Amino acid sequence: MIESMTERPRDFLHLVEAPEVATASGADLTLPVVLSVDDTCTPPDVMGMLALRPFAAGEQPCARTRSLDHVKPDAPLLPSAATVLRSYGDDERTSVLAEGEGWTLVSHRWKTGRAHVLVNAVSAELADAVLDECADDATDPPKTDDTNIEMGFWRLGTHGPLRTERAIAADPWAEIRRNYTAPVVAGLDEVMAVRPDDVQGRLLLLHGPPGTGKTTALRALARAWGAWCRADCVLDPESLFGNTNYLMGVALGDHDDDEHRWRLLILEDCDELIRGEAKQSTGQALSRLLNLTDGMLGQGQKVLVAITTNEDLARLHPAVVRPGRCLAQIEVGRLTAQESRTWLDGAAPDAALDADGATLAELVALRRGERRKVPAPAGTATGFYL
Repeated sequence: MIESMTERPRDFLHLVEAPEVATASGADLTLPVVLSVDDTCTPPDVMGMLALRPFAAGEQPCARTRSLDHVKPDAPLLPSAATVLRSYGDDERTSVLAEGEGWTLVSHRWKTGRAHVLVNAVSAELADAVLDECADDATDPPKTDDTNIEMGFWRLGTHGPLRTERAIAADPWAEIRRNYTAPVVAGLDEVMAVRPDDVQGRLLLLHGPPGTGKTTALRALARAWGAWCRADCVLDPESLFGNTNYLMGVALGDHDDDEHRWRLLILEDCDELIRGEAKQSTGQALSRLLNLTDGMLGQGQKVLVAITTNEDLARLHPAVVRPGRCLAQIEVGRLTAQESRTWLDGAAPDAALDADGATLAELVALRRGERRKVPAPAGTATGFYL
């Protein structure tokens, strides 16, 4: 039976399937199926509802799902015997609804290389077999070499937390040590050498002016720790600590994680989260961050958190920098005038340097022949730098 009615501000379409009459023994667990569609639903939403209908009706009582990363563009994500019932595509994703003997499947594939497959079947064994055939030779993980590493990127999507992996440039620490002033090199040398048994404190704090190479150092750290720690960058830290479901999803990790492997969460430019007045301006976000590093949430989870900030250490919340909480606190500052001249090796005149030296970004600009930029006034918003 189909009922259609118009209501402001949405149009609704209700699809109602009446159940079979229950048996006298009460063994029939068939439920009524009601699919409600309004004008906010997309075609993939409708396809998902249709895929769940045989499960809700009890015809195919076994359901299995699987998420895939690095899906090949030409991977069908379908068994060879599938009959396609619905298909959809836009600039962001493609979706397919299909069926076979005793099973129904819906797959969603995003342009980022991630996919999600749902299978309903008459038995658990059949559902697993269909999923295995969909996933067979469907992925192609990014290849890493001497110039790049694999890093995950978390974000909060429409239907929950999403993690995407991609290869990013990351030089070995030994090749970029010269980009930092001597005290910073000493501190980072110790951090790069950390191994699982050496972990004391779960928070790594890199603070200092923009353009000094904090992000570059974290990429090198991800490479140095690659054998025992997976690196993930959180693209929306304000959402991470503002949404408990998102936080739990990231803290617990994927089910496919190696339970013996640590994870490093990288939070870029989190000035508002950890400065002195953070408790008043961000509500529970600071508390949740601290809970993740050494509170109840962090217990039993091998999670390290690396934060970069342009704030001066004196302006940070005392709870963040208290003794015992940080694995390391490193102020990533300017190279001295002598270190800057050595770094440039004659590529720019000494007159271009100030007496107090230069940042890595300024040195790169000077080597390219660009004029050195006037420093931004204090309090000016910066963004991602090196």
